Amino acid sequence: MGKYHLLRRFRGVASRRRNFQVPSEGAVSPLILANRTVTKPNYFQSSTKSTNRFSPSRMNQSNNNEPSPITVKKIACIGAGYVGGPTCSVIAYKCPQIQVTIVDVNPDRINQWNSDSLPIFEPGLEEIILKCRGKNLFFDTDIDKAIKEADLIFVSVNTPTKQSGIGSGYAADLSYVELCTRRIATVAATSKIVVEKSTVPCRTAESMRKILESNSKPNLNITFDILSNPEFLAEGTAIKDLLNPDRVLIGSLGTPSGKRAQAALVDVYANWVPREKCVTTGLWSSELTKLVIIMNESQKRRFTTKVVKELFNTIRGKKITVLGFAFKKDTGDTRCSASITLIKQFREEGAQISIYDPKVKENQYWLDLVNPQVPGDDQAGT
Repeated sequence: MGKYHLLRRFRGVASRRRNFQVPSEGAVSPLILANRTVTKPNYFQSSTKSTNRFSPSRMNQSNNNEPSPITVKKIACIGAGYVGGPTCSVIAYKCPQIQVTIVDVNPDRINQWNSDSLPIFEPGLEEIILKCRGKNLFFDTDIDKAIKEADLIFVSVNTPTKQSGIGSGYAADLSYVELCTRRIATVAATSKIVVEKSTVPCRTAESMRKILESNSKPNLNITFDILSNPEFLAEGTAIKDLLNPDRVLIGSLGTPSGKRAQAALVDVYANWVPREKCVTTGLWSSELTKLVIIMNESQKRRFTTKVVKELFNTIRGKKITVLGFAFKKDTGDTRCSASITLIKQFREEGAQISIYDPKVKENQYWLDLVNPQVPGDDQAGT
């Protein structure tokens, strides 16, 4: 067959393709090509039994299979200390629809929380306890019952510095965290969100996850989602910090289950904290951020110590001039100013202080320095 005949045949096929019309609804169109009849289905035909995977019915079915958001109805806090007590008391105060139970192995401490003489003093804490205790806030020693009933569990136990062995003097002793985690794994009969609240080294959450998975009951088919929610409290302003936090940091794994757990805790805080202040991040980033903040705060004490050492290890009776009192230049805003903390530390050492800042009024000096809520020795974040 010559080139001319091939060209004519090709043009004929192309012409037939261009002249092909979309069939009307309910019709079937024959497409004749090279003496063959091919039945072309009508993709525009409506049917009550559609198999199209992108059809609305299939899409709705897919959405229905997605797990629903987690609604936290009961919270347990293991550890009735300085962090767990005030934090969960404020949660109970701001979330009356949530039952909050704070548990501890020390019965004397629990008895104090249930009495008129609280184990710790924080401005505003007693008023919150009196409003919520016995309604949706409870203090108990029955740790197992609290674990079984809770949807979300805060781990807020002590993490003291190791006194012996490797890392003594600087490493955190995580034995209480480990014991608490093992108990959760042993007692829990349903899936739980476990929130790391204590100040811990990086990757502690990974260790907790392994403990939970290794010690849980396999026949129950339950899961544990680990979150990191570090506290940023200062003694004397803990309730104020909890009611009006600068930010709430919540870290989780990047898995769908981890994100659902993270969203559940955000929903709890969103009862009084604007959502834009709820910072969500990865699990390890959350742990690291807390340690970085502690390290940054420790620089203030380190600076004071360096000054004292340079002046023969004593500044008692010596005059120190501080140039600048605001938190940065060209402003009179003294909130969160490092100068306030440094001056307080210098005064503790017995130094005489002179302050100069052209943008700050004199009465503001006294308001900030006489205020007992001004943190001194790197209390923020402890």
